[in-house]
Amino acid sequence: MTDRRNSNRRSQAWFGARGRSGMLYRSWMRNQGFGHEVFDGRPVIGIATSASELAPCNAHLTRVAEAVKRGVWQAGGLPLQFPTMATGETLMRPTAMLYRNLMAMEVEELIRANPLDGVVLLSGCDKTTPAMLMGAASVDLPAVMVTGGPMLNGKYRGQDVGSGTHVWKFEEDLKTGRMTEEECFFAEGCMARSNGHCMTMGTASTMACVAEALGMQLPGSAAWPAVDSRRMETAQAAGRRIVDMVEEELRPSRILTREAFANAIRVNAAIGGSTNAVIHLTALAGRVGVELGLDDFDRLVREVPTLVNLMPSGAYLMEDFCYAGGLPAVMAELLGGGLLHGGPVTVTGRTVAENTARAERVDSDVITPLDAPFQPAGTGIAVLRGNLCPDGAVIKQSAASPHLLTHRGPARVFDSPEAYHAVADDPGLDVDENTVIVIRNAGPKGYPGMPEVSNVPLPAKLLKAGVTDMVRVCDGRMSGTGYGTVVLHVTPEAAFGGPLALVRDGDPVVLDVPGRTLRLDVDDAELARRRQEWTPPAERYTSGYTWLYTQHVEQADRGADFGFLRGGRGHEVPRDSH
Repeated sequence: MTDRRNSNRRSQAWFGARGRSGMLYRSWMRNQGFGHEVFDGRPVIGIATSASELAPCNAHLTRVAEAVKRGVWQAGGLPLQFPTMATGETLMRPTAMLYRNLMAMEVEELIRANPLDGVVLLSGCDKTTPAMLMGAASVDLPAVMVTGGPMLNGKYRGQDVGSGTHVWKFEEDLKTGRMTEEECFFAEGCMARSNGHCMTMGTASTMACVAEALGMQLPGSAAWPAVDSRRMETAQAAGRRIVDMVEEELRPSRILTREAFANAIRVNAAIGGSTNAVIHLTALAGRVGVELGLDDFDRLVREVPTLVNLMPSGAYLMEDFCYAGGLPAVMAELLGGGLLHGGPVTVTGRTVAENTARAERVDSDVITPLDAPFQPAGTGIAVLRGNLCPDGAVIKQSAASPHLLTHRGPARVFDSPEAYHAVADDPGLDVDENTVIVIRNAGPKGYPGMPEVSNVPLPAKLLKAGVTDMVRVCDGRMSGTGYGTVVLHVTPEAAFGGPLALVRDGDPVVLDVPGRTLRLDVDDAELARRRQEWTPPAERYTSGYTWLYTQHVEQADRGADFGFLRGGRGHEVPRDSH
């Protein structure tokens, strides 16, 4: 084992201090049973864990942390575990996205304030991964991500069922009488049958893959199921690797380059990933000073086919994806077609090309080859512009109905998701299959927090008539497990004075995804008149975190981060008060 003792390490400003200060730092640590020899200058590795029983996707991370510790000890480091908040989408109200920035702030400040030389980030649910990456990037100490892994495939009556995706399907079946309440109650246990995050290609799986594509997670580690022993092997390997990264001074700023972000965007298209990746990647890029605009997400994916046949766009689940070769097989396929940069360095210390050189595609039905893709090039996320979304909107083409990608229909406007849900089952609701459902005031400032409400269920009367999809337009987000022809992240949002606030019932809405436009067919003079009549909604919050959020959150096209958190603040050792 290499001797890694170094009196110049950041942690030695605490543990190597002389006199009273050093005694205080070391003696209180020793009440946990640490011997004096662990303060000899070896790398001190923080293990940031979002384990919480209030975030079911993250509940098992305490066990993952134990595996990381083994690796750190093996490599000659000192592992110190610490908790962070957990932003679990499944329980938090009004939305976990409201707290992503708060978690990122907490992670950043905990890393900076403590005697750490490097950090392993343990995340699970979809907001915890970007929050931890954002916080760690702002400090810029060596860091490696370990996501908690997906659940095992759901099983119900002989078929695979996917978390999230089948929630929407079962809801439709319940509304149309194809399923009873008792059957739904039984099915929910079949859908979530192990620890882990969503096993569909929802946002949690997407962001795990994105972290790997960025180079911040060990190759292949995004896909191992949470309860597979190899998830723990991966965590142990990450513990060993972070000690070497400290020695090499391999920091996020060296990994999170413009080329790395381009790779992540293209990988997201190839895996049929979540639209939420747009917001999270944009926010992360802002933390490291990489220029990443909304149009990059359209331009970079036009040549990229969808290779992965996973729900909600396809048929399979993350367990199948793992056994089929996982993300390295996808990246190798893209590299072979000249669609990825092979040169960016990763947490392994090797390049993307080196990491994927031996990757193998085992099942070509789950991970399709580039020359026979699951869906053709240009079916990834599309960025729309027009008088209804001057700063942009997005749509996930692979999860939409092809016949609705060009559509003109009358708007039926709802001022909140709750207003729609209150009448969605009304048999007299004035809608038909051509109607464009508009949900507004669901953006970052307006809700607040930009919840996953855009893919509202279809009106019950249309479901019973056999209608399976409609165009929906919203300034909120959609779960990565969701599907349908849904235009998301309309920017500026309605509460910020965006044109969505001016739409009225019956206005013709024109969607042209091939032409990349979304517009309201109402003349400019009429829209100007309506704007004169519009008044911004009253401020609902005057104190607390939610007030801070509504005052400082940026629009969706800038990642919905706080403006004052853009850029890094470094890892300078805080002053000693002892």
